[in-house]
Amino acid sequence: MGDWVFVCATSQLLPGETVVAWDGDTPILVVNYDGDFYAMEDKCSHEDFELSAGHFDGDEATIECALHGAKFDVRDGRPLCAPAYEPVTKFPVKVDDTGVWTRDDRD
Repeated sequence: MGDWVFVCATSQLLPGETVVAWDGDTPILVVNYDGDFYAMEDKCSHEDFELSAGHFDGDEATIECALHGAKFDVRDGRPLCAPAYEPVTKFPVKVDDTGVWTRDDRD
């Protein structure tokens, strides 16, 4: 399992905002949904396209892929509509006094 990657200070990622961090070659989309932080691979499971280019709905906890309109729940990565049927890979998040951290925990 890899080391934790610093994303940003908590004050730099307000509710409704997103940021992309990198763990090696893996882009990780980190979102602040109502004060809780979630992380997922910045790649639509339907087609290799960055989710960060789409719209994050901070009221509904969803991200929509800009390419074909697939929506995902940012809390668990599950797809909410076609054309995506597979979930997006989720990653752990930890928050401490220094800020928000994540990592690609796949072996």
